[in-house]
Amino acid sequence: MVSRFGDALRTTALPLLAVSLTDEPLVIASVTASVTACGYLPWLLFGLFGGAVADRVDQRRAMWLVDTVRGLLVAGFALAVGLGHAAVPLLIALAFSLTALQTLFDNASTALLPSLVEREALGGANARLMTGQQLAGGLLAGPFVPLLLAAGAFMPFAADAGTYLVAAALVASLRIRPPEREPRPAGSTLRTEIGEGLRALWHDRVLRAVCAATLLCNIGMGALIATLTLHVTRWLHAGGTGYVAAMTAYSAGSLAGGLVAQRIARRTGRVRALLLGGTLQTGSLLLIGSVRHVAALVAGMLMLGAMTMVWNVNQVTLMQQRSPESMVGRIASAFRTSSTSGAPLGAFLGGAVAGLYGLNAPALLAAVLFAAAVLALIPKREPDVSVAARADSVSTARPAR
Repeated sequence: MVSRFGDALRTTALPLLAVSLTDEPLVIASVTASVTACGYLPWLLFGLFGGAVADRVDQRRAMWLVDTVRGLLVAGFALAVGLGHAAVPLLIALAFSLTALQTLFDNASTALLPSLVEREALGGANARLMTGQQLAGGLLAGPFVPLLLAAGAFMPFAADAGTYLVAAALVASLRIRPPEREPRPAGSTLRTEIGEGLRALWHDRVLRAVCAATLLCNIGMGALIATLTLHVTRWLHAGGTGYVAAMTAYSAGSLAGGLVAQRIARRTGRVRALLLGGTLQTGSLLLIGSVRHVAALVAGMLMLGAMTMVWNVNQVTLMQQRSPESMVGRIASAFRTSSTSGAPLGAFLGGAVAGLYGLNAPALLAAVLFAAAVLALIPKREPDVSVAARADSVSTARPAR
């Protein structure tokens, strides 16, 4: 939560810093596009590698070391801004480096959580974790940015550096026993271990379906997010106020979804919770794309945020529960890398569809993709699914089917 708060400070301040570095619209747009690409490209390049490393090392140590390095990088950038030496290439290099390091941190975090709580408690733990991150990054950080900028352009980055170091200290303070791992076979390489993770994900029919469904949803969300500003300001003619209202509704819905995600899963099972979430998301997108009124936009974004949180909590928990303990990092990285690729594809499709069929068309396209995701999950709609034994390893058991 502390780290997410700092991330929100930095990502809000970066576009403002870009504007201060140049007044060329094309350059500013290129910087924004480059920073956005840095949110996806490192996952495609290093995501699988980060998962394999996370399964090899002490995840707690990896997490606090990564956050320490990220804190030092951002502190160096804050110093450059304060001394007037910030430049566009440095800004892009920072964004790329932080996300590249995040591939190890996130996979290690996903793999570490089952060592902190019993697997039956993973759903509640994930819900609290994601809700706290949304609260810190989605609502609390925004008002602090103008205050920090008033003290100096470097202050949001200095604060972000501080949050990384605090987060590193918190993770380092954990007193847990690292999970026991069987010795790696002679000649085992990161490449072969990455392949084991990919095969484990593919052979688990439930996780394979959830991964495909998440990919479709990410394409849809990419299309919506890339064109949402145009949707609100030009199709609805709601201006900046309407856009702020839409994003606030989404954040509020996310918080509400975090509170009910585990309750829904207890009543229906995790796969059916995903089906419910995907169905309501589809309805929300149809409302946003077909009703030309701000109230419909706000209601749709509220429900979309809530059900996105329900989806995320149950998707991650399902992955942790069905993965052998020795392979959580690799399966998580295979899942994330494949599904993350959908967002930039969706952004491209959203722009093309908006140009051809109208500014509300990306929301309707997203609804179609979410409906396809629901259809992909229907054959896997058991009340709940079996979990992989904690002691399982790829050498002793096949992934649960």
